[in-house]
Amino acid sequence: MPDLSHGDDVAAVNALRSAIMRIGRRLKHQRVDESLSPTEMSVLGTLARCGSATPGELARKEHVQPPSMTRIVALLEAKGLVRLEPHPEDRRQKVVSQTETAEAMLEESRRKRNAWLAQLAEGLDEEEWEKLRAAAPVLEKLAHLQ
Repeated sequence: MPDLSHGDDVAAVNALRSAIMRIGRRLKHQRVDESLSPTEMSVLGTLARCGSATPGELARKEHVQPPSMTRIVALLEAKGLVRLEPHPEDRRQKVVSQTETAEAMLEESRRKRNAWLAQLAEGLDEEEWEKLRAAAPVLEKLAHLQ
């Protein structure tokens, strides 16, 4: 566990935050569909990763208020990227699913971003690349902790 009273840990946390933010900003420019907001892309990514969900479940996963998610889902539905279907157990609710169009767009987006990252990683030597491979699962875990 990082000790934020220890100078080395403070420096490591600061460097990690800075690097993640810089890479994240640069990755945002590798989008396939510029008409979608980062939040809309994130919702589609959540649906791809977790499967169909109610708007309330999506709001919790995306850390937004339910009325905001309702608007986001409506925009995505209007663009043909999600469909709403009746909830199998509670007819008052809807279930949001991504469409085949969204799946194809997300796949193309992943391909483009992966290619960009792979090209960037060409600047690493073998030892650095090995460290990055080892760090990837830790960074993935960190991304999903709350």
